[in-house]
Amino acid sequence: MSPEIEVRDVKINEVEALVGITRKNIRFYEAEGLLAPRRNSENGYRDYGEAEVSVLLQIKLLRKLGVPLEEIRRMQSGAHTVGDGMRRHLVSLERDRDNLEQAIRLCAGLTDRQERLGDLDAGSILKEMEVMEQSGATFQNKQRQDVRIRYVAPVVITVLMLLLMGGIAGLILWLTALSVEESPPAFMLAIMALVPLVISGGVVLALVQRIREIGRGEIDDAKNY
Repeated sequence: MSPEIEVRDVKINEVEALVGITRKNIRFYEAEGLLAPRRNSENGYRDYGEAEVSVLLQIKLLRKLGVPLEEIRRMQSGAHTVGDGMRRHLVSLERDRDNLEQAIRLCAGLTDRQERLGDLDAGSILKEMEVMEQSGATFQNKQRQDVRIRYVAPVVITVLMLLLMGGIAGLILWLTALSVEESPPAFMLAIMALVPLVISGGVVLALVQRIREIGRGEIDDAKNY
């Protein structure tokens, strides 16, 4: 850790200033299991000390070099040394460099085209790219792939919650129909049926907000570090 930074117990806003990482990034790394600050027993707030700031500086360094989160996780666990992780990452960087060089050559060839986009024969160029991809080149936007993957978990959780709430509501109605004489008053039935509907509405709203965050790129803010 840098000798000029001495930290006792500080709050997250102070860590932001010390390390130069936003609160959203810090929370992201906590959610990914890369950072585990202690909880203050009196108020339940997270307390950050020298160890946490040191970890964040390490993460910031590695993310600036483009090291994937999973590789950082392996290094933190001791499964890989720094040298192991960087050798693996170097292979990935060299592969990306080869892909970038091929993309540069392709783009350079397109600079000679004088036609407008509407007249461009994209099909022939795509076929040329397919041949290059068969040789190992990659032209896909990896960050877009990450974003699409992030849609999967919230959608799946929402569907499961809706199924669960629907099942509970159906069970309530079924049990009521079995013994009409002993069934509770109509207003009670309405409340019992309304609870799963309210929960389902909240789950759907949370899904919409999550998708908006992903669409705005807020989930990928941490990729800047």
